[in-house]
Amino acid sequence: MNDRAPAALHMLTIAAVERDTRIGKDTLRVWERRYGFPAPLRDSNGERLYPLDQVEQLRHIKRLLDAGWRPGRVVGLPLQDLQAIGDLGRGSSATALPRDDMALSAEPQVLYTLLRAHDVPGLRRALMQSLLRRGLGHFVGEVVTPLLVEIGQAWSRGQLAIFEEHLCSETIETVLRSAIASAPEALADGAPRVLLTTFPDEQHGLALLMAEALFTVEGCACMNLGRQTPVQDMVLAAHAHRAQVVVLSFSSLSPVGSSLDHLADLRAQLPDPVEIWAGTPQAAMLRRGVAGVTLLDNLAQIHTEVARWRAAAR
Repeated sequence: MNDRAPAALHMLTIAAVERDTRIGKDTLRVWERRYGFPAPLRDSNGERLYPLDQVEQLRHIKRLLDAGWRPGRVVGLPLQDLQAIGDLGRGSSATALPRDDMALSAEPQVLYTLLRAHDVPGLRRALMQSLLRRGLGHFVGEVVTPLLVEIGQAWSRGQLAIFEEHLCSETIETVLRSAIASAPEALADGAPRVLLTTFPDEQHGLALLMAEALFTVEGCACMNLGRQTPVQDMVLAAHAHRAQVVVLSFSSLSPVGSSLDHLADLRAQLPDPVEIWAGTPQAAMLRRGVAGVTLLDNLAQIHTEVARWRAAAR
C-alpha cells in the first residue's frame, strides 16, 4: 500500500463507502475521473481505499445532492465549504423550500420531530392533515420534498438511523398511495398516458410514487409498475397501457454505466413516438450519453414537460 496512507484500519473499501454514503461505486469512479475527487489510495492489490476524511466529505456531498445541488457544483469542495453550503438552508437548492412562508419551514420540522419520537400514528395523521390542507401537488412539493431533504441532512450528520429513514418513507408511501387512489379520475383521454417504473438495479421507489402523484394532479392516466421491472416487461406494459410517455426514476445510487445501457436498450425497443422521461439527480452525468431521452433533475419539471407534450400533441 502507498506509504503515505494511514493504516488500512482507518480507511474504507469502495464497497464500504457505498454502504456508508449511499453513493454508488460507478458514481464514485466517475467523480474520481471527472473531478479528481474522491482521491482514494490503493492497497497492495490495487484496490481503492478511502481515507475517513474523504468519506466524511462524501456524506456531505450526498446530503447536498439530495437537496438538489449538481455534482459539478459540490464534488471536491473542502469539508468546511460543504458544511457552509448546508448551513445556508434549502433556499438555494433545486428542491428548495420556499422562504417567504415560515409555515412551510415549520411543518416539515414538526413532521421530523414526530419521526424522531417514533410516533407513526402521529406522523401519518399530520401528513394526512397537511395533504388535506394543501392538496396533492403542493403536498408533494412543499411538504414531502423538504421533509426528505431534512431527513437526508440528519442522516448525513449521523443524527438519524437507517430504520428511521425507512420508517418515514413507508409512512409517506402509505399516505401517497391513499391519496392517489382517492384522486379524481384522469382526464377523458388521460393524455399523456404515463407508465412509471424503475430498472431492475434500482432499489428506491418513493420518488416514483411522488412522480405518480404529480402526474395524477395533471390529469394523466398512470400505470405504476413499481420498482425493478425488466426492460422487456416495460415494453409489454407500455403497449398494454398504450403509454405515450414512459417515466423512469433513478436515485443517486443508480450505477451510471448500467443506467445508460438500460436507457439505450429501452429506447431501441419502444416506438419512436413514445417518449422516455428519466428523473434522476445524476442528470448532468447522463446527459451526454443518452439520445431520445428527456432528463428531469427535479419533480417540479413534470408540470412543464406535461405542458410541453400537450402543446406538441395539439
